Amino acid sequence: MARALDAATAPHGIDRYIELVSPTWSTTEVRGRIVGVVRQTSNTVTLTVEANRNWHGFVAGQYTQLTVEIDGVRHTRCYSMATSATASGRQFELTVKAHPNGLVSNHLVSRARPGMVVGLTPAQGDFTLPGQRPERVLLISGGSGITPVLSMLRTLCAEGHSGPVTFVHYCLTAGDLTYGAELSDIASRHPNVRVIKIFTDEPGAGDFDGFVSVAQLDAIDASWRQAETYMCGPAPLMSAAAAIYAEADLGIRLHTEAFTLSQWIAEAPDVSGAIRFTGSGTEVRSDGRTILDQAEGAGLTPKSGCRMGICHSCICPLVSGTVRNVVTGVVTADRGQDIQICINAPVGDVEIDL
Repeated sequence: MARALDAATAPHGIDRYIELVSPTWSTTEVRGRIVGVVRQTSNTVTLTVEANRNWHGFVAGQYTQLTVEIDGVRHTRCYSMATSATASGRQFELTVKAHPNGLVSNHLVSRARPGMVVGLTPAQGDFTLPGQRPERVLLISGGSGITPVLSMLRTLCAEGHSGPVTFVHYCLTAGDLTYGAELSDIASRHPNVRVIKIFTDEPGAGDFDGFVSVAQLDAIDASWRQAETYMCGPAPLMSAAAAIYAEADLGIRLHTEAFTLSQWIAEAPDVSGAIRFTGSGTEVRSDGRTILDQAEGAGLTPKSGCRMGICHSCICPLVSGTVRNVVTGVVTADRGQDIQICINAPVGDVEIDL
């Protein structure tokens, strides 16, 4: 029936007519209406979004691609759900932190209001708790990376999980802390949960001082080596923790999701050559940086969520040539292969469908 109605209302389709009356209605697209807005700190906003019937829930740790219209142009960024995955209905929370050059994040922090309609995608991402919950869990977050691990914590508590859970959150100052009161309340109501707050620019104000280290982890939880660890935060935190776990031969226990990306330089045999962006006809000489960095340097504006959300929205097809994943070292030369341009650098001449 929906296809027949779309054909009868071509070229726009039935959705474009009904949305004039009911903006969130769609036969196929996931859309949402903002029904709650709370500004917990001066540079964040927590949005309660009510999705339409095309939303089918999420797993704790997953994200959605949110689309908002700014000055007549639609922009998409990735944000993790912060709500417990056990919550019924189609409402969930997203907390957005304004970034210095973040068009979408600054727009939402300053202008989001109840009634605003946003585009969404079905929940995505594999940074999730396993179906069989680990006996011992360590959750680590930094800054706005709190949202997916908070969803994990809320979900474990809602399920009545009784195993030890340690939640460690790093932020600059106490004034930058989101969900502070709720975290304290969770710890007081759940004897198996321990919440640790660390303010890196405010010594003495938190439970511990300084940055992540073996000594600090030992002091926080002497059994951290036996825990399954889930971590999301800025690049320095992620890199430091990854080094600690690698040194302890515990990399298999560390599960991560990055919301920012380090400035990687490819260590490939050949970073010379040119990158041709076939969609725009732009061509530049390669300098070894990631394809995303070089595309932006050439004046292009590809979709990307790695600076403001979780990095999954910058996928583009490889038309020809070879690229190297600067995180894993994996080399790809398959024509038509979808690659994340934020973590791939060219090896010689490359053509990208962008």
